[in-house]
Amino acid sequence: MSTGAAGAYVGTDNLEVMEEALNYNAFLLSLVTARVQLSDAILDFGAGSGVLARPLAAAGYRIRCVEPDDALRARLHAAGLIADPTLDAVSAASLDAVYTVNVLEHIADDLAAVTALRECLKPGGVLIAYVPAFPILYTSMDRKVGHVRRYRRGELVGLMRRAGLIVERIAYHDSLGFAAALLFKLLDNDSGMLNRRALVLYDRCVFPASRLLDPVCGRWFGKNLLVVARR
Repeated sequence: MSTGAAGAYVGTDNLEVMEEALNYNAFLLSLVTARVQLSDAILDFGAGSGVLARPLAAAGYRIRCVEPDDALRARLHAAGLIADPTLDAVSAASLDAVYTVNVLEHIADDLAAVTALRECLKPGGVLIAYVPAFPILYTSMDRKVGHVRRYRRGELVGLMRRAGLIVERIAYHDSLGFAAALLFKLLDNDSGMLNRRALVLYDRCVFPASRLLDPVCGRWFGKNLLVVARR
């Protein structure tokens, strides 16, 4: 079975806006660098435009990407990254780490995708997955970019276990983002578009405070979920 990240991507305009979320992207980068070494063979599954893969490669990490969207994959190639449309090019038990950020929610059969990722990991290899949380927060933005679902904690743990992985850590993140997402839903104009100015304001002023609250609130709620699991 050919396993890509999500098919042709329909939310490229929002993806480009998200590149301006500097604090958010730095946080996502830290989730990866805290759990990998320079010598590790690492896969970015659903790499998009390479907002994480590019700085990791520049820092000397051994990165390869899977990105099914042709235009986004061309941008990865232009940045000098190895990028394939599916997991078929990745050998079994060849990776020390896989990270996948805001990708699994796009995939109808997420169990098949996570199982395929497990097969690519070496014994003891780590999967880092970051996904949107809570179905109640589903808005036109989710619909616009092709989200099939938003996850609850128990659902994500169950997914990892059914795929044969051992869950080491699971926590909600961006606690203040939960309230912000509810407000977005209340004011939703059904366009699904991110407001660039509002995003930058949130990233610079609110997200740092949200990160400070996460160690307290992350057990119960947040806009996103992080799971760290091992083969």
